[in-house]
Amino acid sequence: MIILAVKIVSVMIVGLLATAFLTLSERKIMGASQRRKGPNVVGFIGLLQPIADGLKLIVKEPLLPTNANLLIFLIAPIISFVFSTITWAAIPFGEAMAIADLNIGILYIFAVSSLGVYGIIMSGWSSNSKYAFLGSLRSAAQMISYEVSIGLILLTVIITVGSLNLTEIVLAQKEVWFALPHWPALIMFFIACLAETNRAPFDLPEAEAELVAGYFVEYSSSGFSLFFLAEYGAMVLMSVLCSLFFLGGWLPPLDIWVFYLIPGPLWLGAKTLIFLFLFVFVRACLPRYRYDRLMALGWKVLLPLSLAWFLFTAATLYSFDLF
Repeated sequence: MIILAVKIVSVMIVGLLATAFLTLSERKIMGASQRRKGPNVVGFIGLLQPIADGLKLIVKEPLLPTNANLLIFLIAPIISFVFSTITWAAIPFGEAMAIADLNIGILYIFAVSSLGVYGIIMSGWSSNSKYAFLGSLRSAAQMISYEVSIGLILLTVIITVGSLNLTEIVLAQKEVWFALPHWPALIMFFIACLAETNRAPFDLPEAEAELVAGYFVEYSSSGFSLFFLAEYGAMVLMSVLCSLFFLGGWLPPLDIWVFYLIPGPLWLGAKTLIFLFLFVFVRACLPRYRYDRLMALGWKVLLPLSLAWFLFTAATLYSFDLF
């Protein structure tokens, strides 16, 4: 019981620190891409900026809308943060290094991450603001739309391995990472992850021009920080999943004994950083989509392509008797 508690606390601390310093990294990378410095005042080269931002959000006065449904308004960010956090229970950071190495790990992650949309809907509705409510509806429609494509891509990985267990999926990539045979699925999965996490160029729920900040426009202080942590935590989670499904997770890139001297979690962390950099790089380079184009991309492009790739993979495995 004590060991389990230590694992849970360790994962939460590492996750919160990673989320905090991801915000600093994003601002630094975007500053470099736009030829400016980014945060560089608080601490050495700005390394203490996330701590300053966190303290500022904690000590700020929480503002509550007069006509809001206060109970649901206060619960909504907690729900989003909790569902974003408990997903990490099934993530293996190495062989036999998961809080709960579930046989249905993919199903658990898919189910729990889908429940996060309830916090968004509740926040928009309880705020009693048309801007917040429209932002929450946009986010819900967007997340539900792209979850269909994500599900089909995950089915492709599942039938390739024959298991829902994340550890077995990683171990099945000892000979070759799935990024090579399933590179179209990797590209589609990453695009769907951008939309699923409401990240640019698909950050329509937070479109400042027409909806101000979207579903959390009425939130301040700790409520805003919980939504913020949930969004960036989802970025880290999706990057970890990309690494587990397509880049061999904690496995080294080559079967050389020197590479095995480096701990598996460090390999997983390095691969995760690649996808996190792509999240930020895409935001810095691409303009925001129109909402109708966003939904058309999900239903008319990604869904048919992911379904076609799933059927092609199933037919190939069946033809060569690899099931």
